[in-house]
Amino acid sequence: MINQTWLNTFCTLVEVGHFTKTAENLFMTQSGVSQHIKKLENQLGVALLIRHGKSFSLTNAGEQLHKRGRELLNSFQELEGVIKFDEQYEGKVKISSPGSIGLKLYPHLLNIQQVHPKLVMDYTFAPNKNIEQNLLERKIDLGLLTELSDSRRLVSKKIANEPLVLVTASDVKSIDWGVLIELGFISHPDAAHHGRLLLSKNFEQFETIEQFQIKGFSNQISLILEPVSKGFGFTILPLYAAKAFYQQDKIYIHQLAKPVAESLFLCTNRHSIMANRIKFISQVVTTYLESSD
Repeated sequence: MINQTWLNTFCTLVEVGHFTKTAENLFMTQSGVSQHIKKLENQLGVALLIRHGKSFSLTNAGEQLHKRGRELLNSFQELEGVIKFDEQYEGKVKISSPGSIGLKLYPHLLNIQQVHPKLVMDYTFAPNKNIEQNLLERKIDLGLLTELSDSRRLVSKKIANEPLVLVTASDVKSIDWGVLIELGFISHPDAAHHGRLLLSKNFEQFETIEQFQIKGFSNQISLILEPVSKGFGFTILPLYAAKAFYQQDKIYIHQLAKPVAESLFLCTNRHSIMANRIKFISQVVTTYLESSD
């Protein structure tokens, strides 16, 4: 059986990248770090590091051990936490979602925290790929994705649909293809994807988002509608993001003939231990978004 202490020293060294800093982080001597690595190599019968003076690189065995070893160490920590501390309404919950759904969900979770003050919501907004990677690395407890992951290491459950809508300034009440061409487009990181989904269903002239003159760009979900509200162009956004804009009287949300929605999946790491607080928040998220669908 791999010694857990030696494994932790090895994984920390790989992540820190320096023997001296690893020793400082683990309150050890530098020679103690080297001894742990040597003992681990002797136990496994393989070289884990290729040393280059004061630096090092990983062998193939070292790369594999770090990847799986960190997962094991995380499991040990989760197990210890569940055994020692598994209150339903106490502790930190790390959750991540795309910005649009986060604008709707995060305030609701803060209301839950007001009811249960010992619950701590650690909420991040991120794109699908980052959320999926953080779930795989077990950096977060729960993730909401708008694209179904094909990783077998994740468990995904569809819980809601997120409608896509076309948004203009408030004085534009009627649209057709000519109006859109004249208005121009306010772009954002998901613009091409959202535009293709909604516009291709409703306008036979649509081919790519590049057909429109780009009149602006923002990567901040709460700011995308600022230029739209000033009449600089139109955009395509999830409905939750459009409804969260603080100046609703300055924008107009158009209902197109053929509605389009993205699916929302609540995801967890298959190998994570579901503490009671995680189960509780998972149910809160599911119930809230299902009722909003």
